[in-house]
Amino acid sequence: MTRSLAILGAGGHGRVVADSAAASGWHVTFFDDSRTGTVDGWTIAGVAADLDRQAKAFDGVIIGIGNNHARLGWSLRIEAAGASLAIVIDPSSRVSTRAEIGAGSFLAGGSVVNIGATVGRACIINTGATVDHDCQIGDGVHLSPGVHLSGTVSIGSCSWMGTATAVRNNLRIGDNVIAGVGSVIVADISDGLVVAGVPARPLEKA
Repeated sequence: MTRSLAILGAGGHGRVVADSAAASGWHVTFFDDSRTGTVDGWTIAGVAADLDRQAKAFDGVIIGIGNNHARLGWSLRIEAAGASLAIVIDPSSRVSTRAEIGAGSFLAGGSVVNIGATVGRACIINTGATVDHDCQIGDGVHLSPGVHLSGTVSIGSCSWMGTATAVRNNLRIGDNVIAGVGSVIVADISDGLVVAGVPARPLEKA
């Protein structure tokens, strides 16, 4: 039986989610405040306020918005309204049966989540990103394409690791951290910092 999936946000990230969802057997419907009609053959059924009213009619809902705080906030709002948050995993991903993926999270093509890892709610594990054994990923985190976390890394809520960031094992990265593209993180990062470079160093508060 085909499952129905509502996606809030029909921009670039939402379309990537839709593509993976369709490949996994979901029937996709979009809701978006700035677009109407169809996108890539999928129907845009209304705006965000319409999804608020209709969410429970779908087998699952996922937020296709790149902004971490907005994605997490909408996920909690939709769930509080009684809808079921979907987990969308691209068929080309590899997820250990002994890993945990939180409601509302998306794993893009080629991503890997290994044994003992926990991924929080409303996260994005983007194209080709890898989460090694026993990592703990907080709610609303975005691992951009090609991010690689070594084993036993902890990342706090709503942090964003830029494309091709690499993180050494056994480190703690705080809440609301931003790592620039190509960062190499070899030491713990405190809450709210923007870091970049090889090795990554703080630039400013986020």
